[in-house]
Amino acid sequence: MKSIGLVAIGNPRRALLDNVRPALAREFAADCHHQVLHIDPRPTYHSERNQYHSTELLQTLVRANNSGSTLLGITDVDLFIPILTFVFGEAQLGGSVAVISCHRLHQEFYGLPADDDLLRERVVKEAIHEVGHVAGLTHCDDYDCVMAASHSVEWLDLKGKSLCARCRAMV
Repeated sequence: MKSIGLVAIGNPRRALLDNVRPALAREFAADCHHQVLHIDPRPTYHSERNQYHSTELLQTLVRANNSGSTLLGITDVDLFIPILTFVFGEAQLGGSVAVISCHRLHQEFYGLPADDDLLRERVVKEAIHEVGHVAGLTHCDDYDCVMAASHSVEWLDLKGKSLCARCRAMV
C-alpha cells in the first residue's frame, strides 16, 4: 500500500482525520493524505433503521476513487449492514476502500461525559483495523492486536492500537 487518502463523508470533525493520518502512515508505511472528494452520505440513508448502509458508502467510494490510492472514508453518521444492528466500519477485504463511523465511538452516545482522548484513540484503532482489511488482513486471535474483532465499544477499548508481529508481517 503506497498511499492512503482520507475522505470526509458528511461532517466528521477535521481534527479526527488529522489524528488518523500519522497513525495510518506509521502502521502501513504509506503516504497518508487528505483526499478532496465530496461524498454525501444521504443517498445511503435507510429511514426504517435511521442509519446509513455502509456497503452502499463503500460502493460510492469505489466509484469516486480515481487516484489509485486506498481510500478511507470517515463519517459521523451511524452505519449498519443488514445482518447487524450497527458497524463501526466496513472494508473491502483486499480491495481499495474502507469506511469508519465516529458516531458510536463518542462517549456521549452511551450517556457518558465527552472524552476527546478516548474518542481519538477509538477512531485511530478503527481506522487502522479497516485499512488492515483493505491490506488483506482478517480478524486476528491476538486480543492485543488492532485486527482483533470488536463487536462492542468495550472490546474496541480493550484491544491494542497497533498490528501484532504476525499481522505486520502479512502487510
